[in-house]
Amino acid sequence: MILSCQNICKAFGEKVILNDASFHIEDREKAALIGCNGAGKTTLLRIIMQELSADSGTVVLARDKNIGYLAQYQDIHGHHTIYEELLTTKQHIIDMERRIRNMEQEMNTVTGDELNRLMETYTRLTHQFELENGYAYKSELTGVLKGLGFTEEDYDKQIETLSGGQKTRVALGKMLLSKPDILLLDEPTNHLDMESISWLETYLLNYPGAVFIVSHDRYFLDKVVTKVIEIEAGQTRVYSGNYSAYALKKAQLRDAQYKAYLNQQRDIKHQEAVIAKLKSFNREKSIKRAESREKMLDRVQRIEKPLELQDRMRISLEPRVLSGNDVLHVEALSKAFPGQTLFSDISFDIKRGERVALIGNNGTGKTTMLKIINGLIEADAGKFSLGSKVQIGYYDQEHHVLHMDKTIFQEISDTYPTLTETEIRNMLAAFLFTGDDVFKEISALSGGERGRVSLAKLMLSEANFLILDEPTNHLDIASKEILEEALVSYTGTVLYVSHDRYFINQTATRIMELTNQAVVNYIGDYDYYLEKKEELTSTYAPGSTSPEAPAEEKAVSENKLSWQQMKEEQAKKRKREAELKKSRSPYRRAGNKRQRDRRNHGPSGCLHQCSGMYKAEPRKSSHR
Repeated sequence: MILSCQNICKAFGEKVILNDASFHIEDREKAALIGCNGAGKTTLLRIIMQELSADSGTVVLARDKNIGYLAQYQDIHGHHTIYEELLTTKQHIIDMERRIRNMEQEMNTVTGDELNRLMETYTRLTHQFELENGYAYKSELTGVLKGLGFTEEDYDKQIETLSGGQKTRVALGKMLLSKPDILLLDEPTNHLDMESISWLETYLLNYPGAVFIVSHDRYFLDKVVTKVIEIEAGQTRVYSGNYSAYALKKAQLRDAQYKAYLNQQRDIKHQEAVIAKLKSFNREKSIKRAESREKMLDRVQRIEKPLELQDRMRISLEPRVLSGNDVLHVEALSKAFPGQTLFSDISFDIKRGERVALIGNNGTGKTTMLKIINGLIEADAGKFSLGSKVQIGYYDQEHHVLHMDKTIFQEISDTYPTLTETEIRNMLAAFLFTGDDVFKEISALSGGERGRVSLAKLMLSEANFLILDEPTNHLDIASKEILEEALVSYTGTVLYVSHDRYFINQTATRIMELTNQAVVNYIGDYDYYLEKKEELTSTYAPGSTSPEAPAEEKAVSENKLSWQQMKEEQAKKRKREAELKKSRSPYRRAGNKRQRDRRNHGPSGCLHQCSGMYKAEPRKSSHR
């Protein structure tokens, strides 16, 4: 055991945040701390780090162990560059290397016993240098920088010029390089793109120490952690396994507790009815029997009713009118800014009922494309058109659709003047704004609160084509799940940008990836995208064509195939597959057919062309 928290209690005024919270973290264990916004996760981390004092309880760290803590917000100062700032974590190795070089010079000037003593010290020091990865510390440093999304051009940027998100990434890099015995990470995936998050997953899985993570990224938690600690109503409960295992166990426990509660309540009501009837006879014998039953009833240990969470949003998305089957047509769209081409000659179609996730690394132009489609900025070339009766509802991650000088109530009433005060208040209550909260100015709200106001406006719009830019930012896990349910049951069409891979897996029917200034289309969820990414990217959006590549492959990558050409490619592929099947044993062939029938209900991996886009039709994903 490396860290133990026993009976931690903390209250701010009359509000109890933590009540008798207890858990422990084993050496090399990867654990998650989850809970709704305001549940006390960050408070608990700060108590562990002694930045806050608990009202009662103890925190015990194993002897000779050290903690590294990454807070949500970092304010790094100094005149270092990014590279120099991370290099400070290796100062002891730099000093050791300098000492080794000095000793090598000194060896040329001494003899006898002095030389022997020097050689012994040199051998011991070089061994220590090797153990601490001294010969590769520079490559380790650049590996972390690149993994966190910094390019070589970024290395010389001054810390003072960085954004808050960039400073957080620098702080995370410093902590990873310093290798404390236990990492405490508060929302480490904030400000990271998908590629960087994937790198961080691998890094933490192989991390030699313990890791304790606060995160709302469920896919990330599924990949990394083996234990989940939940804070709910001030109390902690420990679950073994990753996030998906936790969610299943929690649902089972809640169902079992609710059934037990209902059964006990039914028995209690029966006993109370019997007692009342016995007393109604008004005879001494009946009264004594009633009193006896009352005593038995008083001794019954009452099962608490499972907590009904009152602080959950209630979202209902439904279009006012049905759009035509063709919702959006994009043709040869291009956009560039000075010194950077985002995308070029992009074409695709979106049909009614689709839920399309637009993904890609930071800076590839995802938000820009949404703004073009929403008419906020102009494209450099190309065009797009909306289908019949299409009405757009737009969710902007920067919340530019909100007026900072208005109150929440004014924002809604001015946008929807036909609503009564009661209707507005009831609607805002569904998004957790009650009482005088509705008179708060938009400018004074947190990111999460502004997000809820934007979602409220979106619900009221009754649009049939939702365009969403990072809709899960600042939402806790419970709120994300509510939004997922609302989108899945939504009968309109959705196009959204998101870095939340779990959210994409739950909601997307198609994924479009912006990469290498082009779009690659995947008809499936995020798991299917990972399966096909390398194959389809190299074919339809190559960064550069290798000179060793066959001429046929070069032609495919450099030119968009016609529909007829694509059918010919499919025929060749089917022929190869048929020849492969013939070489298999009858048993293997029959087994594979049964598997395909169960998984696919049709052909797998077929490539099609549609409006300049290439699609890969997957098997149905089993990840849910």
